[in-house]
Amino acid sequence: MFKFFKRVKTVVGSELNSLLDKAEDPVKMLDQYMRDMESDIREVESAVAKQIANEKMLKRKYDDAQALVEKRQGQAEKAIESGNEDLARRALEDKKDQETQTETLKESWERAKADSEQLRKKLDEMKKEYQQMQLKKDSLKARAESAKTRTKMNHAMSSIGNDESKQGFERMEEKVLQYEAEADTSDDMSESSKSLDDEFEELERSDVDDELDALKKKMNKE
Repeated sequence: MFKFFKRVKTVVGSELNSLLDKAEDPVKMLDQYMRDMESDIREVESAVAKQIANEKMLKRKYDDAQALVEKRQGQAEKAIESGNEDLARRALEDKKDQETQTETLKESWERAKADSEQLRKKLDEMKKEYQQMQLKKDSLKARAESAKTRTKMNHAMSSIGNDESKQGFERMEEKVLQYEAEADTSDDMSESSKSLDDEFEELERSDVDDELDALKKKMNKE
């Protein structure tokens, strides 16, 4: 019954090494171990309750037998006082039988009482160990989750600078440069496609603008 507790204590005390070596999920395994420990505790609690009930039953029988011994003693004395020796003898004979039974019941009760105390002590130890394992389980679960998160982050960060990602990034950069070069080429082609008349028209437009500026200056002076 208590072997499981020792095994769980060893597993948890090993800082999850054996679990990790077997590729088991530490968080799920720890939860399962705690549930098994709770089941063991309930089993021991039931055994303790039955043992205590047995102890109380034996104590009650012992007390009843002891009371009957005292009763027969009183009856024998009363019979002697009444001059009934035969009745007194029979009372003493039954008293002797009850004394033998009383000693047997006393031994059984004391043995049951010792067993009850031992079981209660074991139960207290199990509950104390369970509480300690509960605290350690919470700590180990947090550490396991933290380790998983760090591993995922390290994998993600390592993939950022790998050759495949770097080459892909460089390809996209080349595409952007290509788009910019095509845009510049398009501008140059647009400039070169202007006709001679277009250029003269722009020149004439420039002369008109100059004449308009000169007129504005003259009018402002007047």
